[in-house]
Amino acid sequence: MLKGLVISPPVVGRISIGRVVEKNGKRLPEKDDQFTLTTQVQQRGEWMLHPLNEELRKATSGKLRSIPVRFLFNDPDLNLRAEYSCFDRDTGRPVCVGNGETCRRATDAGIEELPCPSPDGCAFGQGGACKPYGRLNVLIGDEDEMGSFCFRTTSINSIRTLAARLHYFSAVSGGLLACLPLELKLRGKSTTQSYRSAIYYVDLGVRTGSTLEATIIGARELDARRRAAGFDQTALDAAARAGFANGAFEDSIEESAAVAEEFYPEESGDGGSHDAGRVNATVTSTPSLKDRLDQRAALLGGKAA
Repeated sequence: MLKGLVISPPVVGRISIGRVVEKNGKRLPEKDDQFTLTTQVQQRGEWMLHPLNEELRKATSGKLRSIPVRFLFNDPDLNLRAEYSCFDRDTGRPVCVGNGETCRRATDAGIEELPCPSPDGCAFGQGGACKPYGRLNVLIGDEDEMGSFCFRTTSINSIRTLAARLHYFSAVSGGLLACLPLELKLRGKSTTQSYRSAIYYVDLGVRTGSTLEATIIGARELDARRRAAGFDQTALDAAARAGFANGAFEDSIEESAAVAEEFYPEESGDGGSHDAGRVNATVTSTPSLKDRLDQRAALLGGKAA
């Protein structure tokens, strides 16, 4: 295994509730009120739709607001990784990732481990460049039992809700999260921050038409069949845990540019969080990482004088 390279779950597609569009010569995120499944291939700046996108839409009479899913791992924190993340908007590369206590930051001396006071209390992450950033990997369909779809978000509503649901479902099922047939649900709510307009976030629940009791019974039956076949879920979780710990930053250089464009744009009403704000949010300017670093250096220089 190459050291310094995070080994993350294989991804065969993306789940989004928004897209990046060009407005006035700039590429900016635009929110949506339904799910879209895409491949990992772009044409003319647009992600190509995944065949499952049309298949799932045929099963609903309206907008795609629920997706049947399973999970790769029993450990909730392996399925959903959420951190405070800061990306360099010029290069698209991650420069600092923390959990509110410690962070890994790219410096001239290499990757350093430093205290992480969270974005509100961190001078390095001021101006909206550092924000909660979550990645959820789910299994959709039966074509590839190890190939996942990835949902990325900077919405605190989605991150908080998904983290709670994953831990709760793991607890009530006796740790059989990877065997539970569940579904992602798109929910809406209004807040004072959204000026009472609808905002959308992602939730997790039992599949429509089923109950929690029936879901747990099905999970126990699936777990028994897997064990009889020699499927080692504990070893799979351990392999994933070792892979995530193998490097400093999960997003690769190839992926990080698209992540920065979609969630950390230079100009966006809410920092590009597709599921954290109003549809058609007002666009405002956010200082670049370079500007903030220059301001910080000037401040430190003034204090030294």
